[in-house]
Amino acid sequence: MKNRICVIFTGGTIGSFVNDGVVDLNSETSSLLIAKYRERFGGAIEFDVLHPLNILSENMQPGDLEIMANCIRTVDKSRYDGIILTHGTDTLCFTANYFSQIFCDIKIPLVLVSALYPIDDERSRGVENFAGAITFIESVDYGGVFVSFENHSENCKIHLGSRLIAATQWRGEYESILNVPYGEIRGWRFVYNENQHNPTPSELRRPRTACDAQKLCTDMVTIQAHSLLNFDYYRFNEIKPKAVMVQLYHSGTVCTEGDEANFKNFLAYCKGLGIEVVIATVDSKARVYGSAVGLQNMCTVAYDISFEMATVKALLALGSGKSIKSELDKNYFFEKLH
Repeated sequence: MKNRICVIFTGGTIGSFVNDGVVDLNSETSSLLIAKYRERFGGAIEFDVLHPLNILSENMQPGDLEIMANCIRTVDKSRYDGIILTHGTDTLCFTANYFSQIFCDIKIPLVLVSALYPIDDERSRGVENFAGAITFIESVDYGGVFVSFENHSENCKIHLGSRLIAATQWRGEYESILNVPYGEIRGWRFVYNENQHNPTPSELRRPRTACDAQKLCTDMVTIQAHSLLNFDYYRFNEIKPKAVMVQLYHSGTVCTEGDEANFKNFLAYCKGLGIEVVIATVDSKARVYGSAVGLQNMCTVAYDISFEMATVKALLALGSGKSIKSELDKNYFFEKLH
């Protein structure tokens, strides 16, 4: 153990204070977070602090993500036991999935930490999430991309960055796909979650192939299936995307009857414009519903990964000049469930 962690502060709620009822950024919260951690948990860990940017995560632009990524790339990994990156909760899921791809072969733990409330709010679990990340880093001898996050009235969970799914509405809680986290912090000790869907520590110790796709492209439209969705309103007469990502219902279905709500009509429209359509999520081992028969032959299918990961893979493929299907089929950091 080197007893040294690199902490990269990027803003977000965990980097904010409340002023006149408004949550906004404050550059002093980085020192406050570490001071509160020292006050509660002590420890001999030394922290080296970097501030590549200070932004609310909902305002994140592609260039901001690149600044974050370049900051991580320039860190001398041999000097540290791990890296902690503080991040806003609103887009935590995207960044975690994104970093799990482009840093899939990192040799030390890269742990993203957030908070639903500013550090000076008594409801904040930012210090606990920060402490959980430190405990995890001190406990393991392998690298990868992870998220440390404590939901309401739960232990702090450790998630694989490639398995984190979008936060719940209102409560803003985070879970891993299938509700199977990688582990949790109990009594300030990391406990691995022995589950058939989780990679083992031995698997995480094995070398991983670097991700070929490193650049993002935002020329993609995402659509979420819902009752009475009218696909006729999605017309690309002025600006044409390179791809369309459609989030299916949980059973891997979408409306394929009628006229304006018929997804197959929309597929035909996109095909005529040369726009690739990707559907997610689809379980390769599940039975196919009658409404979904034949869809796999009409568009690109994201099998056995979350919608969030499918989105990241598609954007990376588009930005890096790669085939979307080929990137969807790859398994860089245990994102595949089968």
